[in-house]
Amino acid sequence: MANDTPTAARKRIDLALQGGGSHGALTWGVLDRLLEDERLELDAISGTSAGAMNAVMLAGGLQRDGRDGARQALREFWHAVSRLSRFSPLRRTFWDRLVGNDSLDHSPGYLFMEGLTRLIDPARLNPLSINPLRDLVEEQVDFERVNACDRIKVFVNATNVRTGRATIFTQPHLTLDTLMASACLPTLFPAVEIGGEAYWDGGYSGNPALYPLVDHRGCSDLVVVQVNPLVRNKLPDGAREIINRVNEITFNSSLIKELRSIQLLQRLIDVEGLELERVRAMRLHLIHAEHDVQELSASSKMNAEWEFISRLHDQGRAWADRWLDEHFEALGQHSSFDLDTVFDDTFGPLSHPDDAEGADTDTQRRA
Repeated sequence: MANDTPTAARKRIDLALQGGGSHGALTWGVLDRLLEDERLELDAISGTSAGAMNAVMLAGGLQRDGRDGARQALREFWHAVSRLSRFSPLRRTFWDRLVGNDSLDHSPGYLFMEGLTRLIDPARLNPLSINPLRDLVEEQVDFERVNACDRIKVFVNATNVRTGRATIFTQPHLTLDTLMASACLPTLFPAVEIGGEAYWDGGYSGNPALYPLVDHRGCSDLVVVQVNPLVRNKLPDGAREIINRVNEITFNSSLIKELRSIQLLQRLIDVEGLELERVRAMRLHLIHAEHDVQELSASSKMNAEWEFISRLHDQGRAWADRWLDEHFEALGQHSSFDLDTVFDDTFGPLSHPDDAEGADTDTQRRA
């Protein structure tokens, strides 16, 4: 519950928000709960795609009317997304609605679009560059207010098509184009041009990008809000599932690499006794529920029906509520997320401990 904690006594955190289409409503739920807790102070946010949308909405609302304004702005945005979906051909079938299936795998509109986007490039498929989401964002966001916001730093990540590297946009240079670049899926929309460069979805280079938060010197507690599963218990079966899993791995790989870099750098600092206190002091936290996202299909990222969006929001709130109960005391003290759990299978299955040769090999690998 909210309380009257003085600003000086609040615990400061940075947030890293993943993209994931409609699954970004999970992040909305997380943010809604964190904003409600006045023991916390949000210092900076790095967001990609839907994560960037959430970040910008939060900053604009925060500047307008504080925490309540941020929560209201997020709710208005996701309501608008849901209203927009009423006119979309990408909707569940009657049978899916009847049995409570959130997937669009059987939606004729979704299947038709999926086939077209694999055969025709976006410039020919959509020569007029019609993008209802762009119009919605333009209507919902006051970028002057976002850029004037001094209560929170926002980093928006997009992928430079020419170089393949991440480009970070921040205040006072956030615009409609930078936000749409961060969410530009190349199979659906032409690349967004900014300053003579073309950009695609930021997920290809950083989902989300962590290094702006590591470089940012506001605080040392970095909280990753993860909506995409790192692990899939069920092996992909069929062409669509294989493609979807490849995309998940691709979009998660940049996050894993950045987490790995932080882990290795912290170890190097400890071993060599280097004076890089900023990196040494980084405390990592993760808000995620792997089991909750196992059953969410890739196609459901395009499902923006309010029933589904609001359920994801409630799940996200529950994630944050549980995380606060279990890990709030760790903030400012130590990491609550063990990176070794992500990388414990890096070297493959371990040999049996009684196998001397295998144990020696494993020791060499981990050295």
